[in-house]
Amino acid sequence: MESTASELNKNRNIRWVAVLCLAGIVLNLIGSAIADELHLPMYLDTIGTILVSVIGGYLPGITVGFVSNFIKAAADQSAVYYECLSVIMAVVAAWFAEKGLLKKIWGVICFIFALALIGGGLGSVLTWFLYGFAQSGISVKTVSRLYESGLFSPFWAQFNGEFLVDLADKVVNAIIVLPFYYFLPDRIREKFELNGWQQKPLKGREERAAEVSDNRSMSIRSKMLILITSALLVVAIVSTVIGYKLYMSDSVDDHIALGQGVAKTVAGVVEPYRIDDYINKGYAAIGYVRTENNLYDIRESSKDIEYVYVYRILPEGCQVVFDLDTEGVKGGNAGDLIPFDESFGPYIDTLLKGGEIEPIISDDTFGWLLTIYYPIIDDNGDCQAYACVDISMDRLRTNGYAFLAKQISLFIGTFILVLAIGLWIIRYNLIFPVNTMAMAATNFAYHMEDQPEDSIDRIKEIQISTGDEIENLYLAFSKMTEDSVAYVNEINEKTDTIQQMQDGLILVLADMVESRDKNTGDHVRKTAIYTDIIMHELRREGIYTDILTDEFISDVIKSAPLHDIGKISVSDAILNKPGKLTDEEFAQMKYHTTAGSEIINRVIDSVPESGYLDTAKELAEYHHEKWGGNGYPHGISGEEIPLSARIMAVADVFDALVSKRSYKEGMPVEKAFSIIEEGKGTHFDPYVAQAFLNAEAQVREVLNDYRKDN
Repeated sequence: MESTASELNKNRNIRWVAVLCLAGIVLNLIGSAIADELHLPMYLDTIGTILVSVIGGYLPGITVGFVSNFIKAAADQSAVYYECLSVIMAVVAAWFAEKGLLKKIWGVICFIFALALIGGGLGSVLTWFLYGFAQSGISVKTVSRLYESGLFSPFWAQFNGEFLVDLADKVVNAIIVLPFYYFLPDRIREKFELNGWQQKPLKGREERAAEVSDNRSMSIRSKMLILITSALLVVAIVSTVIGYKLYMSDSVDDHIALGQGVAKTVAGVVEPYRIDDYINKGYAAIGYVRTENNLYDIRESSKDIEYVYVYRILPEGCQVVFDLDTEGVKGGNAGDLIPFDESFGPYIDTLLKGGEIEPIISDDTFGWLLTIYYPIIDDNGDCQAYACVDISMDRLRTNGYAFLAKQISLFIGTFILVLAIGLWIIRYNLIFPVNTMAMAATNFAYHMEDQPEDSIDRIKEIQISTGDEIENLYLAFSKMTEDSVAYVNEINEKTDTIQQMQDGLILVLADMVESRDKNTGDHVRKTAIYTDIIMHELRREGIYTDILTDEFISDVIKSAPLHDIGKISVSDAILNKPGKLTDEEFAQMKYHTTAGSEIINRVIDSVPESGYLDTAKELAEYHHEKWGGNGYPHGISGEEIPLSARIMAVADVFDALVSKRSYKEGMPVEKAFSIIEEGKGTHFDPYVAQAFLNAEAQVREVLNDYRKDN
């Protein structure tokens, strides 16, 4: 049910965005129509694009700008070449809104100038390559005035003129758009946010965290961006180069066809049998003027025809029959002999024989020209002269630049749209799901010990439903975490059982050792409790807090029962002797400290992880050392003695004083406390002893409880 509700909300959101985009496209078209109808000195064709961008974000704004220009192209084909400008403006507008810059005065000013630089500045550059110096359009008057002022070259006059016109246009755009941006309620604005959640939606800090990941090298987003960009660039470059070559090849073929047609026409106008008369008499020859006028008419039939002339080819050069004057270049007179141009070297023999030659393309003093020579044949089949036509290729170069500009402008707009769509898909189908799983895995590891079930619930709440390998990964991840928690819980249960068995065995072992000297075994339990009381009192008083961690306290309490484990190596006769021990017997008794250390050390060597046995080893070996240095077995003093052993020393002595043994009765509690007091700084660590004395009430309560039970 949750998944279905999520799908409905997602579809509803997409419908709202579609309505916003449609409204933006209509607003662009209406604005453009109003500006054209009223002959306003502005365009008003990007209002919808900017409005959708600042409200709906990058992809909706880019889509509106792209589609609007293609619709306008139905009436004005040139509009399609300017869609890249609309798309770039959409990106800039969305960026300003996303960064919150439109809420500041200077941000709004920069916003308007940025849009004007795109629409007017880049637009003028695009226009320059497409059509050259502007001859028509909204900005033509402004451009013409700037150019006529003499302060600007044609290019800069066009750049500044179109920028000024577009600046006024973008001011109007901002006046219309910004009130919607400022006053549109958040609950409505949220409906226009295009999202494609394939999981439970993230908000606020979670969404920002899922956008960015800490990677060792390059993120998936960057890799996909490089992949998409590279693919689009390769396709664009290859298609543009191929298209340009085909365009230029076709254009050259068209020029050749034009030149050949004109040359044939010229050859048909010039009468072969009058060639000699034309050369010898020139304008005085019958029909010369009429023929020349016909040649002028032929030349004027196309702007691409640069020169028209008729030559007779002689071994020493070209003899002029007709040579039309051209603006800036006066034609030769009939009969003049013109030396061969270097480019004609390979063709001279053919020309002298009256044969046809291939079109010649040259780029020299007279510019980039296509030259066509067509023989003028008399009735006998002899070549009397050649009809020559030079077709200017300059417009071909200009048209080639315009073709490239069109291709590039179309590519930029399409590239940005495809890239925006790709990044949007990657964001919701890859980045968010993967990073959300990564965050969930981190939280799972962090809360594994204390909140494992909650971690599983949080992972299940992600609800990734991309329908691809990412969803498969998520399902496997969810199953793995659930199985891991079950497995860990099972292990923890077994570990707890083993721990309880281990603790019980230690107490039994300690009881067995203590029972050899006729003690009930309460000594090991009471000393453990006393150490607990001392350590918590020390921590409460702020003493040794750097050592008294929870782990340290636990280790001391668990290992306390093993402090006299070494007594297992002492004979019963010594342990249970009712009277005072001899020096030799006492020496054997003191051996229980090192014996206990050795026993525990052998256990440590036999297990992979010693745990609290390291602490037990310290207690067994050092609990009879004295602060003043006159204890055993090593005679060390002060803080050379491990803190665990200094704590056990107080607990052990106190319980020994108040407990009944085979060789004595238990001492009154008050007397025992006074002995502890007297031993501060000599027998005991003064801080530890004082902490024990400060916790007298708790100590008495423990002692009373055990006396009641016994």
